[in-house]
Formats: sequence, C-alpha cells, structure tokens
Amino acid sequence: MEKRVEAIADMNEDFAQWYTDVVRKAELAEYAETGGCIIYKPYGYAIWEIIQKTLDAKLKETGHENVYMPMLIPESLLQKEADHIEGFAPEVAWVTHGGTEKLQERYCIRPTSETLFCSFYANEIQSYRDLPKLYNQWCSVMRWEKTTRPFLRGREFLWQEGHTAHATGEESLAEALSILDIYCDISANVLAMPCIKGQKTEREKFAGAVSTFTFESLMHDGKALQSGTTHNFGDKFSRAFDIKYLDKDNKQQYVHQASWGVTTRLIGAIIMVHGDNNGLVLPPPVAPIQVIIVPVASHKPGVSEKAEELRVRLEKISRCKLDNSDKKPGWKFAEYEMKGVPIRLEIGPKDIEQNQCVIARRDTGEKITVSLDALEETIAETLKNITKNLYAKAKTRLDASTYTATDLAALKQILDTTPGFVKAMWCGDDACEIRVKEEATATSRCIPFDQENVGDTCFVCGKPADKMVVWSRAY
Repeated sequence: MEKRVEAIADMNEDFAQWYTDVVRKAELAEYAETGGCIIYKPYGYAIWEIIQKTLDAKLKETGHENVYMPMLIPESLLQKEADHIEGFAPEVAWVTHGGTEKLQERYCIRPTSETLFCSFYANEIQSYRDLPKLYNQWCSVMRWEKTTRPFLRGREFLWQEGHTAHATGEESLAEALSILDIYCDISANVLAMPCIKGQKTEREKFAGAVSTFTFESLMHDGKALQSGTTHNFGDKFSRAFDIKYLDKDNKQQYVHQASWGVTTRLIGAIIMVHGDNNGLVLPPPVAPIQVIIVPVASHKPGVSEKAEELRVRLEKISRCKLDNSDKKPGWKFAEYEMKGVPIRLEIGPKDIEQNQCVIARRDTGEKITVSLDALEETIAETLKNITKNLYAKAKTRLDASTYTATDLAALKQILDTTPGFVKAMWCGDDACEIRVKEEATATSRCIPFDQENVGDTCFVCGKPADKMVVWSRAY
C-alpha cells in the first residue's frame, strides 16, 4: 500500500520510532508526567474496553466471578512466599509514609495479587464444599521497569488477573490450560493474531509456579511478544499461607491454585502485528469504529442527510460513526487510515443519484462500489473478510518467519539476519539455556504443545534431546 502519511517513520527503516509514532498519531496514548506511565486516550482505552468486555463475558460463561483486592500489600504478607517475592523484588514500588507519618510497616503497590488472594482464601475456604473458587480481578498493577514503551512495558499497566482455588492438582492444571485456550481463541478471532502456545521452561516460568503456560505472538519486525500467561501453582502457595480444606473423608488437605492474566500489552501486539506505513490497522472485532462514513461534497443538497440515514442503518450492525465535520475529505481519509478503521464509506451527490456508495478496505486499500439496497449485507460480509484476511496475512508471516536450527551458530545467524521464531532441540539443561541468552541474546519462548522432531541432539551442547523449543529475541 502506498505511504500517504509523512508524519510517521517508515516501519522498515525504524520500527521502534514507527511504533511510537503510531501510538501518538492514532491517538491511542500519550506520555504522562509520571515517569514510565502513559495516559490512555479515549480511542486506545476503547480498544481495551472491547478486549475486556469480550474476555469478561467468556470468563463469566465458565463460572468465574469478579472481585477486587486492595492495591497495597503489607511487606510481611509479600514475604510469606520466598520464590515469589524474590522474583518481583527488583520491580516493587514501596509506600513508606501515610501523610507525614512514617509507616510502621512498608506497603508495596501490587505488582500482582497472589499474596492478597492467598490471605483471603485462607479465611474463606474451610470445606470441599467451598471449592472451587473461580475469581478474577480487573485492575492496574505497578512494576518499576527501567526501560518503558507504551503498552508493551510500563510502570503502571492495566490487566486482569485470575486467581482460582481447587481441590486437586489435576483441577488447577486443567484450569490453567482451559484459560490458555480462551486466550488463544480471543487472540485468533478477536485480535486476528496467530500464536504459538506451550509451556515455559523452568528458567522462564513465573516466580512461585509449578508450571507456566504461554501464548507467544510474532511481531512485524520478527521479535516475539509474550501475549499472556497462565500458571499452575499446585499447593506451593497454599502451604506458605496455610490454605486448607476439609475433604469428604473429614481430612485436612491443602488447596491447589491457578493464576492467569493478560494486559494492555495486547494493544501493542495489535499495532505491531497488523500496522503498516499508513498507521494502525485494526481487526474489526476490536475496532472502536468499524465503519466511518465520510460525505463527499457535503455542502450539496441531500448529501449530509443521506450520510446520516446510512449511519442510522449501519449502527444496527456495526460500530459506525459519521464524520460530518468541515475538514476536507482527503484529510479525513488519512486520519481514519491512521486510526486503522476497517471500512471507510464514501457518499456523494453522484453516488446518491445512482443509489450507491463506495467502501474502502483499510487492510487492502481496495475500493468497492456497493448498492445501497445491499449495504448492510455487504458491510457485514466485508468486516468478516477483513478479519479473516488479517489473520491469514499474520499467519503467513509467522510461518515464513519460523526457522529450524541444529546448532547455536545457526540460530544466531538466523536472528541476526532474518529475525523470527527458531525451532531447535534442547536437552533441558539450564546451562544450555543460559548460553543461548548470553551468546545469541535470545530466550526460550515456550516448549510448544505441538511438538516436532527437528533433530535428535541439543543444538547447544550436542547431548541427546527430546524437547523441541521455540527461541527468539523478544520484547
């Protein structure tokens, strides 16, 4: 597609600057006075609201309920689970004063809420009849990141965090895996974003978890993005917090727990997976505006009235907006391309005479003349086709950017020249994983559920290997 917006960098020349330009020019977010934080502007927040609404409905369908925990966690509570606090210690922000008085105990601003939920569950759960507890929280968290980038990595960000309690380890594991399936379904069908799902290695798993599962997405520049994770805690946290229940045989048992979350990082993923040199490209299911109506020669009799009539018709089947401002049509075209609106509908005097309009697809730039008599059907079908096309394009790019390496030198060369996902066999030795990070500045993204045999030996040390791991450089 020809580049028409000179206000943003070329994504193929300076991807990082292109990303920042799109975030600001598409009016998704702006930098805040608070260092490392952003202001979610209405258009950017509307995308998060759609993701939130979609996921919230799916969680409620599966029996989950929303709760809300305090944002402050006493230091003594945080220290009850040693592995957990060690993993988060460098990122914790502390509150030391209340007004002018120094607090007797420090409070941390939640980096995550495991400890709060555990303390709550220790009092809430008494019997097997109290299980399972399927709770979810929508909130913000704070992690004192040194290097920040809007949506991808910030000191304060929005997310949901599920924290569930179960009678057995089989149930907590099933919970973690079923939520991962929900995440991947939304990724594919709402965000039009393909992913690879699997289990994190011991080195990359969440602090305090028995096992961590992830869905990994590939960005346009060939870097990976951890788009969401789920965790099986087993009874590790319940033992630290003494969360027990009386089973059917009247015996005390420790509960088993799961945790899971996605964040506003998904907005960053949408930008980097689908965007182009004209700005944002939004999949219709997540677009705040799915159809923008732009009258042409709106000063002429009947044009504004017809445009409003079409808006009323289309708002019944889509998120539709009419721009009847006095800005020139060409300016409006560029603006809504930058904002990634899936369909632009143009209507002018000649179109009205011929009972037609012109629709332009944001994903392909294709213009189609449509009869007004079949407008609703055409718009609905086009929105579906755009979603399918965006997913297909992203999947084609992911497949074309997935390689195989049989030794560390080959992996490094691939990532230096043609970044993407690299499949390679791994022996499971932590030392080999560390070597990959040090020598290739790459990390294991996951041990995919869909395993392939791409060799018999570890690509790092040459020892026998039976795990295929996906490696990449990542955000």
